[in-house]
Amino acid sequence: MAGWVEKRGENKWRLNVPGGTGPDGKRKVFRKNVEAPSKREAEKLLDLFAAEVLRGQYVEPSKLTFGQFVERWLRDYAEPNLAPKTVHRYRQMLETRILPAMGHLKIEQIKPLHLMEFCKNLQEDGIREDGKPGGLSERTILHHHRLISAILQDAVEWQVIPSNPASRVKPPRVKKQQAASYDETQFAALMEALEQEPLKYRVMVVLAVASGLRRGELMALEWKDIDFQKGTLEVRRAAQYLPGRGQFTKEPKTEESRRVVTLPPSVMYLLKEYKRHQAQERLKVGDLWQGSDRLFTTWDGRPMHIDTISKWFPAFLKRHNLPPLPFHGLRHTHASLLIGQGVHAKTISARLGHSNISTTMDIYGHALKSADREAAEKLDGILAGKRKQGQA
Repeated sequence: MAGWVEKRGENKWRLNVPGGTGPDGKRKVFRKNVEAPSKREAEKLLDLFAAEVLRGQYVEPSKLTFGQFVERWLRDYAEPNLAPKTVHRYRQMLETRILPAMGHLKIEQIKPLHLMEFCKNLQEDGIREDGKPGGLSERTILHHHRLISAILQDAVEWQVIPSNPASRVKPPRVKKQQAASYDETQFAALMEALEQEPLKYRVMVVLAVASGLRRGELMALEWKDIDFQKGTLEVRRAAQYLPGRGQFTKEPKTEESRRVVTLPPSVMYLLKEYKRHQAQERLKVGDLWQGSDRLFTTWDGRPMHIDTISKWFPAFLKRHNLPPLPFHGLRHTHASLLIGQGVHAKTISARLGHSNISTTMDIYGHALKSADREAAEKLDGILAGKRKQGQA
């Protein structure tokens, strides 16, 4: 073990690692303050610290800039633990606005005022990349604040800084927006319009509403995920696309996202019809078929691009004079229709693959309240009938 530990207080230790001789001829010692329940645990941290110094990876907090810490955060935390698409989005936010504004600052010198000024700048005219007037939306500013706060909180956990300055800054307040979805009348019109469309796209839309799957989960479905005997589908993977990397599959978003969803018999019948149709198309292509087991493929069997349905769906709605709705709105329609039928929020949460029921309640709180009022009105009708019978 190179170096030594010093006790600095209750569960507090200073790690000391010699680092050769400085320009002035004096012995240089790298120091780091840590928390550990015992000297033995502190010595374990000392070994890690010494290895970091030996590899030349240690940067003293007094010299470490926010930009340098972000590089390490991306390498040691984000890339190993987060979804590639999430890392890509974080890199865009960091490289476009956050690092140009704050990357040069020493991480230990960042104060709440720096963060408040940064958020204020995001509200100013000319900050948008699309050239439109005005600043960024409150929701986009909130996303920037949360990312900075998460990075600084990890700096606290890694004992680089003593506290998180972002925790002392009030994030922008964002008005809750009702999830975009179709009601029963609009959904009926949608289903009628689908009868005039190719079978493949009809199956995509119907399956999206019947299952509540996310777009990536839907586009990654394979025939082995469909159990025709039990009338279910299993979510095992999700498709994603990133510029420079192309399309790929990954694990579901969370452990709860890996799930089995029961489908209505009418949807299972439609899937059987579609599977027969796909087999016929495969025979026509012959040796050119690429051998994919995906439900949704290109003409030669390759997995369909994840963005294809997102481009087709708005054009389809416009052709049939249906109200605008993003493709993700079909997932919300699935939840709204179930809420309207009195299905319990916990069941809906499980079908959607939410990590907890509070997520479902937060997204669909408005619809749940409406359903609750309708239930109270129906109950009042029953009670009123009882009173009339008693009076008779």
